[in-house]
Amino acid sequence: MYKNEKIQPYPTTISLRPENQECPIYFVDSWLTPTNLFFVRNHFEYPPINECSFILPIKGDVKKPFVVTYRDLLKMPSKTIICPLECSGNKRKLFDEGIFGTQWGEGAISQAEWKGVPLYDLLKMADPKSTAKNVVFEGHDQGTIEGIEGIHHFARSLSVEQALDQDIIVAYQMNGRPIPVEHGYPLRLIAPKWYAMASVKWLKCIKVIDHDFDGYYQAIDYYYYPNRNNDRDRVPVTYMKVNSIIQYPLDFSTLDKGTYMIRGIAWTGKGTIDKVQISTNGGKTWSDAKIRRNQNMPLGWVAWWKEWKADKTGQYTIMARAYDTCGRAQPFKVEWNRLGYGYNGITNRKIKIV
Repeated sequence: MYKNEKIQPYPTTISLRPENQECPIYFVDSWLTPTNLFFVRNHFEYPPINECSFILPIKGDVKKPFVVTYRDLLKMPSKTIICPLECSGNKRKLFDEGIFGTQWGEGAISQAEWKGVPLYDLLKMADPKSTAKNVVFEGHDQGTIEGIEGIHHFARSLSVEQALDQDIIVAYQMNGRPIPVEHGYPLRLIAPKWYAMASVKWLKCIKVIDHDFDGYYQAIDYYYYPNRNNDRDRVPVTYMKVNSIIQYPLDFSTLDKGTYMIRGIAWTGKGTIDKVQISTNGGKTWSDAKIRRNQNMPLGWVAWWKEWKADKTGQYTIMARAYDTCGRAQPFKVEWNRLGYGYNGITNRKIKIV
């Protein structure tokens, strides 16, 4: 006998060593991505979890360096944040010209509820000196980098001003439970609106410095390199670009004539989403989709939908274009960059009506 059970989606494996898993984003019909479906991004093998993993020093160019433990953090005033995290390489496969790197489709984005201690509170306790310039976040994960000597930890930095954003937290909980190992247990930085490389996992230490941080993942990687053969005009990867996904219908679907609900999500790293437009004729004409926000999730993505009466047979190109309150919109043509970061071109699906 067949089991009368609902078929469940699963992540798509992009690589195993290190492990990288893509969220089945087309089948996530909820504000929060189930933890087991949340995308996984790693640069190295998983670090061992030991006693050192539960101790977090805040040190460097501060007047009052101190060490806080995992248990200490659980007792401190907390904050809960719901926000999307998007890998800056999300949609890398969609560039017209193939780009080397982890070959993400559209599923290197997920949304969860994170609980932790505001970074603002920890930095205020440490009291940065007047000479403080940047705050470095180093993870326990480490390994080799091709072409670069030595062993390197994954580490990123924010300016002191950026780090004092009161929405940034040192998280110890994800979707109501301790953070799973693959998502940074026991402690992870969560930096809403930034691409996910800023949300350092397996947090090892927080160090305030009086100079620019020159770690590989800050000074060399995570830049938009517009030129093929030189580094001129490079720009750092920072906040998420305005973007969207069509979750239904799926690309290259064959459908009967009828009425369908085109639906998806949209998000941005600056301002908020204020409009999503849909075209069902390859961009010749556009009309506004309806947008639904969750008022309890001011930093979260929005859901959108548009009814489509497909009453004629033929091939169609459905397109979605999101706009935010900072005047940004998904571009018709995405600017190529050497590392394939920040793809946010207009979303499209090819559909056949029979």
